[in-house]
Amino acid sequence: MTDADVLFDGRSFAAFLFDMDGTLLSSIEAAERVWGRWAAQFGIDAATFLPSIHGRRTIESVRSLNLPGIDPEEQAHAITQAELQDVAGIHAIPGAREFIASLPKDRWAIVTSAPRALAIRRLEAIELRPPAVFITAEDIPKGKPDPACYQLAASQLGYKTEDCVVFEDAVAGIQAGEAAGSAVVVITATHQHAIDTPHLTVKDYTNLRTIASADGKLKVAAANQSSMSTFRR
Repeated sequence: MTDADVLFDGRSFAAFLFDMDGTLLSSIEAAERVWGRWAAQFGIDAATFLPSIHGRRTIESVRSLNLPGIDPEEQAHAITQAELQDVAGIHAIPGAREFIASLPKDRWAIVTSAPRALAIRRLEAIELRPPAVFITAEDIPKGKPDPACYQLAASQLGYKTEDCVVFEDAVAGIQAGEAAGSAVVVITATHQHAIDTPHLTVKDYTNLRTIASADGKLKVAAANQSSMSTFRR
C-alpha cells in the first residue's frame, strides 16, 4: 500500500472509536419493528418519528414525543425489553468484523446509545465480542450529540479525543464526534439518502485498511481511493 492510499492527509491516530447501530451493525429492521408495535399502542404513526430514533438513547426518543400520561422511563424500559427479544435481521456492516480484527485490542472502543444488555445482545447476533472499553447508555448522563461518551471512551483507552477517529452513521453521533474534536468517518451502509457532511464518507469497511506508523499509531487507508466520497456543506 502506498502513501497515496492513506487518508486524512497521512495523519495517524492513537485509537478508533465506533458507534454500534448503523456503524458496525444494522439493527434497523428489528428496531423499527419493535418501535412500530410500540407506537401502535398509542395511535402514533411510527413513520413520523422513526428516522429520529437512530443514534439516540431510547429514553430521549420517548421523551421527545411528549406523550401525555406516560412514564418515559417505564416506556423506554418496555421498548428495550422488546428489543432484547427481537434480533431477527440484525447483521454486520460489510467488512466491519474484518476491520475490527485488524486493530490492536487496546486501540478501539464501542460507544453506543443502546443500553448495555441490548448492545451485548446485538453484538452477539453478529458474533462480535465487546471490546475492553465499551461505553453504553448507562455510562453517560447525556446521550449524543453530547461529546461526553466519546471523551469517556478515549480517556479509558488512555488518549485524548483529538487523537482519535470516530466512526458514525447518525447525525447526533457525528455531532458528538465533532464536539469531541475527533476526526470523523461517516458510514452510510444503512442510509437511504446521501448525507450532507464535510467528513470522509464511505459505504462500509470493505475498502478500508489500517497502517501502523513509525510511532505506533494507526493510519486509515483505502485499498481503492476512487471509492472514497466526501460531501461538502
